[in-house]
Amino acid sequence: MKPRTSCAKGPARTQVFVDTSGWIALAVEDDVHHEEVAALYAQLLKRHLLVTTNLVVAETHITLRRRVGHRAAISFVELVEVSPRIQRVFSTDEVENEALSILRECADQSFSYTDAVSFVVMRNLRIAQALAFDAHFRTMGFELLP
Repeated sequence: MKPRTSCAKGPARTQVFVDTSGWIALAVEDDVHHEEVAALYAQLLKRHLLVTTNLVVAETHITLRRRVGHRAAISFVELVEVSPRIQRVFSTDEVENEALSILRECADQSFSYTDAVSFVVMRNLRIAQALAFDAHFRTMGFELLP
């Protein structure tokens, strides 16, 4: 009898990028997008690998520290470090050179350096969707969630 390999494997996990605005909406209960992101987050974790960058983690940490305090900021960093469903991509010289090219080419846009690095990481990993409320991702051709 032939083994049923198609049943043994679950569906392939796609990747979704999570930007600072997505992390903030998840962590800050009085954020205008908190409820919709909290509901979506549980679904995303079941079906997708969440990808973020070390620059997004740094940006999120300082924003959380300022808005809701030290404990929330540290809890966020610890979550990213230990979760097997969150992949943190570290910026490299190559990625940063590509990001700088984006910033030079798109001088009419107000992209941050973190944004540009995120765009490069998403392109390199072929990630089409971002949990973000930053329209810059849409400008660069990515789909925003929710």
